[in-house]
Amino acid sequence: MRTAAQPPVPSASVLAFATDLLDEGADGFFGNLTDRAGVGAVTLASVYHAARDVFPHNPRRVLRYLEPGAAYFRPDEASWAGRRLRPVAAQAIGDDDPFALAAAEAHRRGLALHAWTVFLHNDRLGFQHPDCSPANAFGDRHLTELCPAHPEVRAYVRTLVAEHARYGVDAIRAESLHFHGLRHGYHHERYFEHLGPDTEALLGICFCVHCRRSADAQGVPADEVRRRVQEELRRRLAHADSAAEPYTVDELGDGVVAAYVDASAAAVTSLAEEAAEVAASLGMRLSFIDGGGPGTGWLSGIDLAGLGKAVPQIETLGYARSPEAVSEKVAAFSRHGIPPQRMSVILRPMDEDCDGPENLRTKVRALRELGVPEVEFYHYGLMRLDSMDRIGFALRG
Repeated sequence: MRTAAQPPVPSASVLAFATDLLDEGADGFFGNLTDRAGVGAVTLASVYHAARDVFPHNPRRVLRYLEPGAAYFRPDEASWAGRRLRPVAAQAIGDDDPFALAAAEAHRRGLALHAWTVFLHNDRLGFQHPDCSPANAFGDRHLTELCPAHPEVRAYVRTLVAEHARYGVDAIRAESLHFHGLRHGYHHERYFEHLGPDTEALLGICFCVHCRRSADAQGVPADEVRRRVQEELRRRLAHADSAAEPYTVDELGDGVVAAYVDASAAAVTSLAEEAAEVAASLGMRLSFIDGGGPGTGWLSGIDLAGLGKAVPQIETLGYARSPEAVSEKVAAFSRHGIPPQRMSVILRPMDEDCDGPENLRTKVRALRELGVPEVEFYHYGLMRLDSMDRIGFALRG
């Protein structure tokens, strides 16, 4: 029995695909969540990017390709009337609405339903509407994503958030609500010459018309920044020794490039705030997923100080072998103004991160002691059933 001195076990959920539910059926799917994992919620992907995955315990298939930028719910036609950017239901769900099924079954079983939504990493919409994608300094488009500064993209995000309220969703886990950079990603990406991380970083900065207008409005000379970045990239692409040179963004001249990146971050923060406001107005809460953690997301437009004021919760990936490494990542967010009480952490129970059930239980205990209120486990369909048993062991402990 837990004593009064012990902090409560964090509320727990398992991330899953709608196809896991359809392939296994409601009884098998929810039975594993409640009887084996012992969680109180399911986090179902509502819009997801392209992928090829292996499913160890799926009764119908071992390998599946996921469609680029597909929706795993039935979009409300009236909500999207006249819009260029709109979600398209995945072919894999046929005539079903997995979110309606999940909502009914979760309610019947007393579970909460969360929506795991990939917002801007969307190959389908990027290829269909290139003008809505980020553009590098030379005007080349990153067609695997959408630009958070584009007005139509921002309207798409707000409407997509609102769609989830129809299903009684408790929380939206907002993945990919930011820029991504060069390497995130496309099938068979090729870099036969070594570019170096700095060259890749510069190639990932967006100079679309909307980002440049935003920067100009904030007093940053966008065209001058683009010219400097073009010159630096040409120099680095021409010679291998130049590509290997380390530098900071400020070294490109008087801090204006760094100021431009900061202006891009403002677009991400304001979009996250708008999405969170829509969610709250409809009785939902939004968590912003910052997978990399402090010190890794500046070029992606992730300003933790700003996001801490804009959204109610930050979620991060606790993908590490040791409980100490997971605790340190949470502590790093605290140093950026995000206390553990406003965080959620995703853990992997598989062998990649855990050498056994006790390892996972120790991580859950560490998060509990830090005051983290929610923990999620990745990923229902991609783990073996004995990994799901590890979740149950960790939570019972």
